Amino acid sequence: MIRIALVGNIASGKSEAEKIISEFGYKVLDTDNVAHSLLENNEDVIKAFAGFDIFENGNISREKLGKLVFGDNEKKQLLENILYPQIRNKIIDFFKQNSNEKFLFVSIPLLFESNMTDLFDKIIFIYADDEIRLKRLMSRNNYTKEYAQVRMSAQISQDEKAKKADVVIFNNSTLEKFHQDIKSQLLVL
Repeated sequence: MIRIALVGNIASGKSEAEKIISEFGYKVLDTDNVAHSLLENNEDVIKAFAGFDIFENGNISREKLGKLVFGDNEKKQLLENILYPQIRNKIIDFFKQNSNEKFLFVSIPLLFESNMTDLFDKIIFIYADDEIRLKRLMSRNNYTKEYAQVRMSAQISQDEKAKKADVVIFNNSTLEKFHQDIKSQLLVL
């Protein structure tokens, strides 16, 4: 089994890449979805952030928690210390449950930030220019420009990540070109 990390900073096009890879019949674990499900009434998160307004309708609000941690590095580190080990375990379980597959993909935007490169054999990085990502993020998530920039700056720079990747796929052009570039990479696996 070849374990492939699909990496890209926020609003780079990872979700679209996941869709294309899935259409080829490959299994893809989306760690954003894993993190979202882990946040649902996570006792460790509830204890760690008990004194803060992170709840809505009795559940942890990802939006409120995000605004809290992305404005405070200490709180962000606290949340990461809780979630990263749990996400790592989910990835390992995914590999075990699908050990008969030739290729397995894990979409993991924070691969380098979480120090999980040891889990993978190959890294594919999706790169989109910062201006494009900023526009996508503001449009897609209805973020202000300032908050979108805060979210973008919370990740290691794309250039640094691209240097560590085995393959870099650019997503600065049309959707058709992006699809074509991903498909061509899948054909040479």
